[in-house]
Amino acid sequence: MKLFTAIACGLLLCQAAWAEPVTIRIVEKDLLTTNREDVAHIQRIEQALARQVDDIHIEIVNLSSSGYSDVLNVMLLSGTIPDLIYFNGSDQKMVEQGILEDWRPWIAQTRYLKEALWPHNRLRLQNHPTLLYVFPLRARQPVIREDWLQKSGFSASPKTLTEYVTLFNAIHAGDYNGDGKTDSWGITSEKDLRDLDGFMNPAFGIHATWLKDDQGKLINAQISPQERSKLEFYHSLYQKGLLSSQYITTNWELKEDEFYTGKVGVVSVSSPGNVGVYQEKMRQIHPDATLTLLDPPEGPAGKGLAATDVSMETRGFAMSSLSKHKKEVMILLDFLASPEGQMMEQMGFENTHYVRKGNTINVTPKINAWYPRFIQAANWKPPVEWRTPAMLRYIDNSQRYFTADNAFIFPASFAAAIDSTSSIYNQWAYQFVSGKASFDQWDQYVSAWKAAGGNAMTEYAEEKLK
Repeated sequence: MKLFTAIACGLLLCQAAWAEPVTIRIVEKDLLTTNREDVAHIQRIEQALARQVDDIHIEIVNLSSSGYSDVLNVMLLSGTIPDLIYFNGSDQKMVEQGILEDWRPWIAQTRYLKEALWPHNRLRLQNHPTLLYVFPLRARQPVIREDWLQKSGFSASPKTLTEYVTLFNAIHAGDYNGDGKTDSWGITSEKDLRDLDGFMNPAFGIHATWLKDDQGKLINAQISPQERSKLEFYHSLYQKGLLSSQYITTNWELKEDEFYTGKVGVVSVSSPGNVGVYQEKMRQIHPDATLTLLDPPEGPAGKGLAATDVSMETRGFAMSSLSKHKKEVMILLDFLASPEGQMMEQMGFENTHYVRKGNTINVTPKINAWYPRFIQAANWKPPVEWRTPAMLRYIDNSQRYFTADNAFIFPASFAAAIDSTSSIYNQWAYQFVSGKASFDQWDQYVSAWKAAGGNAMTEYAEEKLK
């Protein structure tokens, strides 16, 4: 029996060979008919499906990536609901309307997809079963040019907070970009402090959203003594010119530009794909530059990466419960999780992203610009390891330091409180870090946070987590 026939039968989806072609409509932020690679990728998937079991036509529903979430919501509320929907954020509105499928019973019937899930996928599906995003864990981790690391006196990653400060000082004073000025920042962040928090939080004892105070009572990490200690550390970096004074207005484009031009030495990446993209863009300016991933620093309370929210996926695919083609959607996804599908998804196109010479496969530089559109399976290994040591280290660290957060989904009635407390935190955090507010005002900040809805949130958390 052919491979894909086995897949289909495993799904209880065996169909007659003479069945009429079925059209699956898909909307995804980065899947457009105006992108030749997207179209070619979809066409070869269709061809593979047609060769092995049935004719499944995949129709791309074009939505601009700019303002994608808002445009998607308008489309869905109008009654135009594709079979497979990518949410760049919460799907809660659609969940409340009962028009999204629970993935779990469908995945249980698959041959490949059920084995392709990452540990965080399984946990998130237990808590929120309508969103699926089969990709490595997204965890903010720091990268640096290897030659800059060596110039700073390090043969390997700094290990402690003190060593990180030494690194940042060396970058700030070293004029490594050769502009005749000693003004490069050690590190920057994008708009808020999450780029730093991603690998700094555990060093200060922030290992979850909800912590216990000295009396054993639940306290939100944002108003904890641990948070204060961390912000005091960030303030010291800011004061010394080691943390960008412009981070609060820095978007991802500016962050990248400052990194490539040597205005800043260390930036955070949020996926292994980011590491590859940053490497490729860096070499366009500095052909000999190689990026290396840094380890999270050890601090007074330990080391690691920020706890992972497993209450739900922050992005991912949903399947419409109104779809007449759920079985075909699962055939598609199971194929994409198969070895043949993963070769397409992760390796790109033969003779473009890789070449075959007999039994040997070699990648081309263009492989760094390729990215999977649907699935990056946890259990698939490429026939040739093309990923850089930094990319592999990213994946390894993400799993090594994985810790499930105790965050949960608040009822919709808490929306205003969540927005208000988040806004107050971001405002005060910047003021503390920049020196515009003294840490003597900490109690004032805590009171404002509690009054903005924090007390009600804490009461709910005490019931939820007891």
